[in-house]
Amino acid sequence: MTPDIDRLRETERWIAWVRLAAVPFAIVEVGLLSTDYPPGYEGWAWATTGLLAVAGVGFFLLSRSEVFAGAPRLIGLLGLTVDTVIVAVFVLIYQYEIGSPVNQLFFVLLVEAAVRYGIRGGLLMPLAIAPLLALAEWWRESRFDNPPHGYQPDHIVFPWGLLTLTGMIVGWLVDRLRKKTTTSEAQVAEAELLRDELGRRADVLEAATRCARALNSSLDLDEAFEAFIRELRGFVPFDRMAIVLEEAGTAQVLAVAGVGAEVVFSRGSRQPVGQTLLDEILRSGQTVYREDMTHARYSEEREFGELGLRSRIAAPLLHGPRAFGMISLVRREPSGFNTQEVELVGLLGRLVASAVQNIRAYEAERNTVEELRRLSALRADFVSLVSHELRAPMASVVGSAQTLRQRWRELNPDQRESFLALIGSETERLAALVADVLDTSRIDAGTFTYRFADVDLGALVRDSVAGLSLTQEEVSVVADVHGELPSVRGDRDRLQQVLTNLLDNAVKFSPAGEEVRVSAFQQDSRVRIEVSDRGPGVPPDQQRVIFEKFGRGNTAGSPGTPGTGLGLYIARSIVEAHGGVLEVSSGPNAGATFTLSLPVDSAR
Repeated sequence: MTPDIDRLRETERWIAWVRLAAVPFAIVEVGLLSTDYPPGYEGWAWATTGLLAVAGVGFFLLSRSEVFAGAPRLIGLLGLTVDTVIVAVFVLIYQYEIGSPVNQLFFVLLVEAAVRYGIRGGLLMPLAIAPLLALAEWWRESRFDNPPHGYQPDHIVFPWGLLTLTGMIVGWLVDRLRKKTTTSEAQVAEAELLRDELGRRADVLEAATRCARALNSSLDLDEAFEAFIRELRGFVPFDRMAIVLEEAGTAQVLAVAGVGAEVVFSRGSRQPVGQTLLDEILRSGQTVYREDMTHARYSEEREFGELGLRSRIAAPLLHGPRAFGMISLVRREPSGFNTQEVELVGLLGRLVASAVQNIRAYEAERNTVEELRRLSALRADFVSLVSHELRAPMASVVGSAQTLRQRWRELNPDQRESFLALIGSETERLAALVADVLDTSRIDAGTFTYRFADVDLGALVRDSVAGLSLTQEEVSVVADVHGELPSVRGDRDRLQQVLTNLLDNAVKFSPAGEEVRVSAFQQDSRVRIEVSDRGPGVPPDQQRVIFEKFGRGNTAGSPGTPGTGLGLYIARSIVEAHGGVLEVSSGPNAGATFTLSLPVDSAR
């Protein structure tokens, strides 16, 4: 029911109560206070009083019925008409009394009209009463011999003027009261809306706060998202939920729960960002609401349709102004989300983004700490290893030198030559160790120098293999250069240092009597050199470590295979400085192949 209908109904009830309250006064006036009725007049007075009572009861009951709501203004006009007839009859009846104040009853009609219609009723009602005043004056003058004798116009003009002024005042007051009431009702309605909105936003804030606490409950990404999903189900029920991040042009599912979580876009799965909803989210940075996915707009929606999922909200994960992912909620029903839920998911997107950034920052810091701890352990191992590597050759050099000094005359020439050869080889070993340490320091400091020129890699391979074959005989080293190789732009000495390191390692880890093969060939715009041995190989988990500073695989750390863990680190640094790549492919007990790849374009 509208406020206007309620107001009109309340007005009609109030006027009906006034009619009923007037009945006792009319009874007292007709039965006790009035005497000497002209013949038949008392009967008319009682009949009019009865009509007043019937009108009061009838309009009161009518104001409470459903009929009133169908025509409230028409019923009000009918009530005013009936009251006008009743008042007019009373005025005419009591004109027989000398000096009767009965004309003042017209003020009741005036107030009723003003209450019903405001200033319009206050001005129109005196116009309607004017003929009644004239009729009453004529009735008094023609029917009764009441003073003053004769027709008195001032009995019409003066009351009419007073009625008009009173109607203007009462009508203006009623109109102003109605305006104030309307304004107050509007303000009350607005206050109720604001209260409801405040309550709704409080609920949203509470939901967001609980989800935020869940996200911050753990620095472990899996635990945090499990707690978040549990809280989210209580506030925004869903059939499927996913958190997707953009990584190097691909959409990576970070967390997923609900329908098809293990089958469609499961956790850790990746797909190209293009043609997905994530692509639009990344570009617009705005929440997207797909009310019905029956007609698929994005590539993943076809699979969602097969799972019976119809509606979807996706909110961006924002880092500053840039979106780096999205949170997506899906339901089976079309148009399954309301405005409040869309707003809440948008807010959750910002909270999830913050939590993801915090957890990822923590993971990065933890990884950095772990890496620093690992490097510290490697450095400690390196110091211990270098100490050992220095101690052994130094002991040999010192021991041989002391023996030569003390027993020079006792030793025959062959023995002297043997001690001198030992001193020479151990000295070279010390020099190589010191050179590796110095090279590593220069690489770290950025002062490792190169002299670039055209380098014939085919000749470099042959020379390196020939030189190594002269110094050892246990392992056969074979060079296989395919055709004439193009020259590359590089530092020949540094590249030979790389190749020598690879050959030394291959020989060191190859059993006696086996073969080390060096293949060199051109492949597209690159020259590739492969050094293959038949040793124990490099386990997959060690293939990254052996190229790091101080990194020595388990194989390299086995007894009888000394090393500092710097050779491959230096080799890789030299190759990368030439724009090349140094890689290893191997398997346990399957040998290892180190591949050096250099761009031909670097020579031009």
